[in-house]
Amino acid sequence: MKRIYLFCIMLILVSVFANAQTITFISEKTNKPLPKVSVFGKDGNILAYSDIDGKIEKQTLSPSQEKFQIVYNSFPVASLSYSDMDKDVIRINDQFKEIETIIIKNSKPAKYIHIKGNFNAYVTMNNRLNSYTDGVITYIFDNKTKKLKSANIEQYRIFHLADAKNEKKIVSSWDTSSSLRLPELKYVGNPEEYKTKRNVIKELKGDHKDQLEVTGEALQQKEFSIFGFRIFDLRTILNMSFEKNSEKSLKDFLEYNEVISLKLKHKSETDYNQIITYNNFYPAELSFSDEKDIEKVKFNKDYSNYKTQFWNSSSFPNMQSIFSSFFKDDLKEKPNK
Repeated sequence: MKRIYLFCIMLILVSVFANAQTITFISEKTNKPLPKVSVFGKDGNILAYSDIDGKIEKQTLSPSQEKFQIVYNSFPVASLSYSDMDKDVIRINDQFKEIETIIIKNSKPAKYIHIKGNFNAYVTMNNRLNSYTDGVITYIFDNKTKKLKSANIEQYRIFHLADAKNEKKIVSSWDTSSSLRLPELKYVGNPEEYKTKRNVIKELKGDHKDQLEVTGEALQQKEFSIFGFRIFDLRTILNMSFEKNSEKSLKDFLEYNEVISLKLKHKSETDYNQIITYNNFYPAELSFSDEKDIEKVKFNKDYSNYKTQFWNSSSFPNMQSIFSSFFKDDLKEKPNK
């Protein structure tokens, strides 16, 4: 009996200790956890990103940062001091703008479903922004199988940091703009495809939407070596949002977010560099069509390619404006083709 009591006490202590090491972001309006909250340090580094339970690790924050900028869904929502952040629970106003209604066009069923919207993607090196892209894109799905057929960019911008030197054996000097990826909506039409032994799936039911988080990891025990480089600790976090209490079909799809992190170094380097890729897509229009070939431009990472200033729309997830507030003229746009 004593062993059972001791075991219960240990479980309680572990739980208390674990909670003391985390900060939970919750909605001011609903008291529900807020996933996908980014915490920026005073130098523009992304220090933390909350999981589906709204949690980040306290150890990622330092008093030396003094001020933290809180970003939710690609929009700044708060500026907090270290004392403001030194709490177990932080309430955030997550309803700072009206929820955009997805416009449905050509509702008559056809061979394909077109989902058009806005995207942004960026890469950080050791928490510091390294490259950035955003734009307008249309994903085309087979209406019968709900499988993704193609991703078609209408226009986009590319940015990089001017101080990148690209020294082959010094990973932290690299310009990662060539590694920028578009959001991959491969299984958005069939979320059950994510249910594999390698993935962990959680669901969060909110007042306005349901969210699915899919996490996976690899290379946790042993590094992988190739061409003189070492790769270690690969992790993925994928978050999809759908209409509340819906069937989670393409017609219910509201948002897609993906975070991929890994540690990389050249064999001559002492320490690993952490590289994190963030990819986000926000649908704006859904339509049915028998056409699968639409007008598009090539995603050439050496150039920007746009005809209109799409980023000036009030609903556009313009993370570039947030990054440029930290990096000023060091964040350079590549020439518009």
